[in-house]
Amino acid sequence: MTSVPTPIPSRTQYVLEEIKRRILTGRFTPGQALVETDLAAQFGVSKTPVREALKTLAGTGLVVMSQYKGVTVRMVDADMAREVYDVRLLLEPEALKRAVRRGASLDDAREALTRAAQATDTAERSLANREFHRALYVPCGNPLLGRMLDEVRDQAALVSAVAWAADPSWEREADEHRVILDLALAGDADGAARALHAHIASFVRRAFPEAGFDAEFTSGEDSRKDGQA
Repeated sequence: MTSVPTPIPSRTQYVLEEIKRRILTGRFTPGQALVETDLAAQFGVSKTPVREALKTLAGTGLVVMSQYKGVTVRMVDADMAREVYDVRLLLEPEALKRAVRRGASLDDAREALTRAAQATDTAERSLANREFHRALYVPCGNPLLGRMLDEVRDQAALVSAVAWAADPSWEREADEHRVILDLALAGDADGAARALHAHIASFVRRAFPEAGFDAEFTSGEDSRKDGQA
């Protein structure tokens, strides 16, 4: 018999989303300690929903729990970027290709792109960019594939937050997003997938050149251009 997930209490959900928002917009920085009592006071709740929220965030890879150091925001380094972006490069372009081939609506992606362009701060723009990428892969027709990408979505956003803090590249990425969406809306599944692959690869190359992925990313792009598997 399939088990049914236990619903998260509303207070825990509120604390969870607020901590996540602060991490992904750079208000809580990598390595920063997250103290239960301090967070409980900030949010006006007991320590219980804070503790449960932190456990959930540890499961998604945004925070690290240690019996010696307590809870801290996950550090971002080249190894983490390599792991997360390797998954994105393998799965996200394929998901977009499938979405385009099945004629799925990309209205949500168009709306997210508009919100990003109209954003008044980096936090709002970051969240809109996350929604843009998700709107490209969710309608792929394979719910499991979508969930697999959702599992690395927060970690990818953490990598992006650290990279943008060091070297903002909003405009370049916005231009690349428009190209990807235009190709997808035109029904060019292969072209949209190649553009998305190049977009993801170029970002992590710029942000974490020490990951040593240049050759691998380039060969991946070339194989897609040649139509190879």
